[in-house]
Amino acid sequence: MLVLRLPLTLATAFLTTTAPTSPTPQQDMSFFITSVGSGNGAALGGLEGADKHCATLAEAAGVRGKTWHAYLSQQALDGKSAVNARDRIGKGPWKNAKGVVVATSVDDLHSDNNKLSKDNSITEKGMVVNGRGDTPNTHDVMTGSTLDGRVSTDAGDSTCKNWTSGGEGAALVGHHDRQGGGVNPTSWVFAHPSRGCSQENLKASGGAGLYYCFAV
Repeated sequence: MLVLRLPLTLATAFLTTTAPTSPTPQQDMSFFITSVGSGNGAALGGLEGADKHCATLAEAAGVRGKTWHAYLSQQALDGKSAVNARDRIGKGPWKNAKGVVVATSVDDLHSDNNKLSKDNSITEKGMVVNGRGDTPNTHDVMTGSTLDGRVSTDAGDSTCKNWTSGGEGAALVGHHDRQGGGVNPTSWVFAHPSRGCSQENLKASGGAGLYYCFAV
C-alpha cells in the first residue's frame, strides 16, 4: 500500500489555505453601521444609550480601546440642548471594518467626495447591510439630521423624542446605499422622515432601527 507523506511545511500550508475563515474587523476600524438596533425602534436610551450600544458592538467584534459616538442629532427638548451629529464624531479620518477610508474629515464626510456606499457602509462585523432591491430592504439609517449633519430647526419631531420613543414621533433617516425615494434619495444623512418610531414603522419604510457609529 502506497502512503503519500507530505513534507510538514507543505501539509501545514495546505491546511492553512483550505481552512474556512470568517471576516475579522480591522483593529483600526473607526466607522460602522450597527448590525442590530435596540429592538424597540428608535428608543435607544438617548444619545448615551446609543453611544453605549456602539461601544458594545465594536468590542464584541474584537475592536477595543476606543470611544464610540452614534451619528445622531439631538433636539432642544425637555431641558436638553440641541446637538449636531457632525459635532460629536471626532475629526476623522474614519475606516470601515475592511480598512477602507470612507472619509478623511467632517467636511469630507458631508461632501460628494466621501466613500460611503452600500459596499463601504458596512457593519462592525464587516457585513453589507441590505439595500434597495434586497429582501428585506433595511437601507434607512437613523440620523435625526439634515444634509449637513445638523439638527433640524423645523417644528416637529425629527429625533423620535431624542431617541427615547419607540412609538410616537418621527426621525430623519438616510439611505446607506444612496438610492431610493424621498426628498433626498441618494443622501446617507437625510433621505426622508420615518413613518414613526416603532420597530414596525421603521421596517415599513425600509429600515431596521440601525444607525452609524464613529470612533472619536
